[in-house]
Amino acid sequence: MTRFVLIALLLLTSCWSSVFAATDDYHLGEGDVLRVGVYDHQDLSLTARIGGDGTILFPLIGQVEIAGLTAAEAGQKISRLLADGYIINPQVSIFIEQFRNRKVVMMGAVTNPGLYELSGPTTLLELISKTGGLNSESGEIATIHRQQQAEGSDELIQVDLKQLLEEGARDLDVLLRDGDNIFIAKADLVYVTGHVNNTDAYAVDDESTVLMMITRAGGFSKLAAKSRIRVVRKVGDEEKIFEKVPMNMPVLPGDVIVVPESIF
Repeated sequence: MTRFVLIALLLLTSCWSSVFAATDDYHLGEGDVLRVGVYDHQDLSLTARIGGDGTILFPLIGQVEIAGLTAAEAGQKISRLLADGYIINPQVSIFIEQFRNRKVVMMGAVTNPGLYELSGPTTLLELISKTGGLNSESGEIATIHRQQQAEGSDELIQVDLKQLLEEGARDLDVLLRDGDNIFIAKADLVYVTGHVNNTDAYAVDDESTVLMMITRAGGFSKLAAKSRIRVVRKVGDEEKIFEKVPMNMPVLPGDVIVVPESIF
């Protein structure tokens, strides 16, 4: 099963839960539109857009800075301010009615790298899908460079794509933030050439064998000499050629698998 299909299946099975679960960790910012309600105080309910200064104007308490908080944290802050001489035990709820457009950059081994605008909570897995999926050169690590809102060094988050895509480790599906830069590293590659259906470079891992690489290359062509496969490997400054290799021979990054033409 291809990685793109795996991405599609994971998205289909979680399309509802991911949106609502993501808002739990979503940090409010300029441009978000909020619907704020106070239980049993309809006159205090309102819809407000967070301004450039990170605040909304709320009845009784005035300007409230909530940028950088989650919806739950913002509700708690407004509750504390209302409880300070205005309402006894206020119960404040906040619903994000419209998400601001956020920009992230996706680079590296994806089908369509570039700048993407996200109109709602978007996870790494969803962004990979938006880019058209991982390409044939992708490795197993995604690195997210995140600028900290407060003072301090930037954060680097590394995600094991194999665990996320193939093992379904959804806790690795990071919720992206405005300004994130995501880089998908290229995998170590093995080159398959000669009489196979798709000559190309293919990603290799610790368990890869000659047979696995030929399978990824679409299998043998009708003219392939299956018993005379060669592996060309660079060792130091020299090239070493392995003749008539077995199909279960492990391959290493940089190897070239050559499938010659049958003489019969």
